[in-house]
Amino acid sequence: MMGGGLARKLARKAVAAAVAAGAALVAVVAFGATIFYALCLVVAPLAAAALTMLLFALAALAVVVVFLRREAGEEEVEDDEPVGLGERAYTLFRQRPILGTAAALAGGWIFLRNPALATMVAAAFTEKSHGRRRR
Repeated sequence: MMGGGLARKLARKAVAAAVAAGAALVAVVAFGATIFYALCLVVAPLAAAALTMLLFALAALAVVVVFLRREAGEEEVEDDEPVGLGERAYTLFRQRPILGTAAALAGGWIFLRNPALATMVAAAFTEKSHGRRRR
């Protein structure tokens, strides 16, 4: 099988990510329980639960604000439009992965129906551009 190594590598990474996410979830729940029981020593249990919930809500709000601020600051400077068909496809997959996947599946279905079209598109992808266009 040709892509067996790639599939194994991808599966290992997926398993590692799932294990890390599970461990993070357990750590957050345990941290929340620790805060709750520590607050129970000082205030009533109902107030401790409310304060714990408020603390985690504020932490989530802070994370959202940080990520939104970072996203607003990351304005990509686009040099020019992609020149070749390959660059356009790469840009589509990078900016809109779901749309790119749907387009690739539709293209694959069309290529199965008409192999001559597949050779024309393959030739267009492998064609070298002769420099940048000027406007």
